[in-house]
Amino acid sequence: MDGAEIVREYLLLGLRLGRLVPGLVDSFTGDRALRRRVDDEPRPHPAALADRAGALRRELAGVDDPVRRRFLDAQLVAVGTVARKLAGVRVGFVDEVRDCFQVDIAPGHPDAYRRAHAALDELLPGPGPLAGRLADHRALEEVPPRRLGAAVHALSGALRDRVRRRYGLPEAEVVEYEVVTGKPWSGFNHYLGGFRSRVSVNADLGHRTSNLPHLVAHESYPGHHTERCRKEVGLVGGRGHAEQSLFLINTPQCLLSEGMAELALHAAVGPGWGRWTEEVVADLGLRVDGELSERVEAALAGLLTVRQDAALMLHDRRAHPDDVVAFLRRWLLVPESRARHMLRFLGDPLWRTYTTTYVEGVRLVRAWLDLASPGGRGDRYLELLDEPLVPNALREEVEAGAPRPSGHSG
Repeated sequence: MDGAEIVREYLLLGLRLGRLVPGLVDSFTGDRALRRRVDDEPRPHPAALADRAGALRRELAGVDDPVRRRFLDAQLVAVGTVARKLAGVRVGFVDEVRDCFQVDIAPGHPDAYRRAHAALDELLPGPGPLAGRLADHRALEEVPPRRLGAAVHALSGALRDRVRRRYGLPEAEVVEYEVVTGKPWSGFNHYLGGFRSRVSVNADLGHRTSNLPHLVAHESYPGHHTERCRKEVGLVGGRGHAEQSLFLINTPQCLLSEGMAELALHAAVGPGWGRWTEEVVADLGLRVDGELSERVEAALAGLLTVRQDAALMLHDRRAHPDDVVAFLRRWLLVPESRARHMLRFLGDPLWRTYTTTYVEGVRLVRAWLDLASPGGRGDRYLELLDEPLVPNALREEVEAGAPRPSGHSG
């Protein structure tokens, strides 16, 4: 097969697997005839899809571009693993994460979590347990439901202006926001194609003035929406990489996309984002001590791996769900209701491995960005927005201690 045929078969494979796993196809903005063809076919068997993924990997020599070839190979490994599991093959949780995201995971260390608690204790002095003091701090920042939409739009507009200046966006792009309930996540970007996204904000969790800029940056500017727009313009439209028109959950492209989105506020605003947030929401009557909130969030970053530890407890060690809830409550200092909401996400069949994208994705992307000089981090972030990179490519550079010459064309 030549490269174009391999890409077409990859797209068909992903769409067919999406028929068996609702939600696996996060977005598809490619040839609608392919979607119609798959919709009209008999329901596929997962074992056949797993075999097809393996066969396509053996054909990848037909793809001339080594960067595209590496991307497709990584995606096909993940797709094959998902299909094998559906066919009844037992895959260990750690192995599943490795195949889906190109990372090896291990538990974090309680000493790191204790240090994070000590930093929080210093930032939030007073009587009573630390969990209570953190809850009080967060309560002061709660956004009333009636103001949630206005706050999201204000932050989105301010971030959009910054991203347009720094990274560039198509003139016609737009993000629509909706408030939803009953979801296992806090926010979700539904990329609709044509430079349009619909971002859903889950009102069940409650939102704080200090976490909303992270959410909006993550989902929109310069996170998922910005990435999808720029890849649609550059990779799909400009360079003919049709494989980028398909975004599949639980594949390596997710790990880099989520790691980049988790760092989006730092890419758009950087240090001082707390004070910046104060200024943006001041006219809405929302309260936030930006400087303190920024320092609290920095301390909480020391608890990054707790949720991944919880996933390992639940799926690798088969811990009782109540023990996982207790673990989350202890180290994340959250109430039982919040811990059980996290457990719902960790236990969801589609999302059970996905916490790794936020944990290991952030670690890898941050380490890769740090290879650049301070003035060059923006260019590195732009390369993530524009290029079909895979986790192993970033890891090789990090382990070498120096960035490779960039192929980014601007």
